[in-house]
Amino acid sequence: MLRRRTTHHLHRWLVRLGGMALLASTLLLAGCQATLFAGLNATDQHHNITQQHGIVFDPQHDLALDTYAPAHAEHAPVVVFFYGGSWTHGERAWYRFVGTALAARGVVVVIPDYRKVPGVRLDGFMQDAASAVAWAHDHAAELGGAPDDVFVMGHSAGGQIAALLATDPSWLGLHGLRPAELAGFIGLAGCYAFVPITDARDQDMRDAFGNSVAQQRRAEPVSHVRGAEPPMLLLHGIDDDEVPPSNAIALDQALRSHGEDVTLRLYPGLGHESLLFGFSRPLRGDAPTLLDVLDFIQDHPAARPLVQQHAPAP
Repeated sequence: MLRRRTTHHLHRWLVRLGGMALLASTLLLAGCQATLFAGLNATDQHHNITQQHGIVFDPQHDLALDTYAPAHAEHAPVVVFFYGGSWTHGERAWYRFVGTALAARGVVVVIPDYRKVPGVRLDGFMQDAASAVAWAHDHAAELGGAPDDVFVMGHSAGGQIAALLATDPSWLGLHGLRPAELAGFIGLAGCYAFVPITDARDQDMRDAFGNSVAQQRRAEPVSHVRGAEPPMLLLHGIDDDEVPPSNAIALDQALRSHGEDVTLRLYPGLGHESLLFGFSRPLRGDAPTLLDVLDFIQDHPAARPLVQQHAPAP
């Protein structure tokens, strides 16, 4: 179900980053994904954004988050973004380009870290994710955001995490919140429908969720749909060979069967990384991800972005 990112896909994107491509691709072949994200972040410089890095939201587990907010924001929508990485790796700093792209268009963004497999399994990283959303809800006003306008968003494994927060009430319930209180869920190539896990290449998923069907269903967002979910936007590339688009299609069908508010976007010619890299300035034209996300936020507002989504970034 979930394939590790290939150097072929990432090298193709690195080539488009210009002079650093040779060095970056060489490091990537040695397993250095950080170089790719450093390149993306270096090209996404925006003005009129307030950034705060390393805010500790869980002292017990030494977990921190970064925030990105439009200057002088008031009652802006808030997005809590969970990155992917097969539940085993990743760092919040890699995804600054996501935070700056949204903040430049009037959205407050919170990007937390969470504990990884094998140090923890489902319960560990889901508790971390719920704590991060509770922090965003409690501190939204301080960032210029609206506590009643909090969206959860995730890519790949992060999409599974965010979707489970939006479908299984037990996680946010630890903090006195309900999925229906979220303004919405935004999924980018997420893992939503995968039980039973039978492919030998999906050991990451078994390590994260367990080997039995009962254990795996606890982690599967589609298994928890019951008609009390927030609005959802599901974005997936038809050419995704790491997380099949059948995940998004299955979740869309489950939500529709309960009369829920769901929008499914399937993009021809786009793969797994394309949706995420559509937030980055040099690669944005390859995927309409950013505009579709902003359209969804504006269509489901308690507050609206300060800048119209089709306006050029500062």
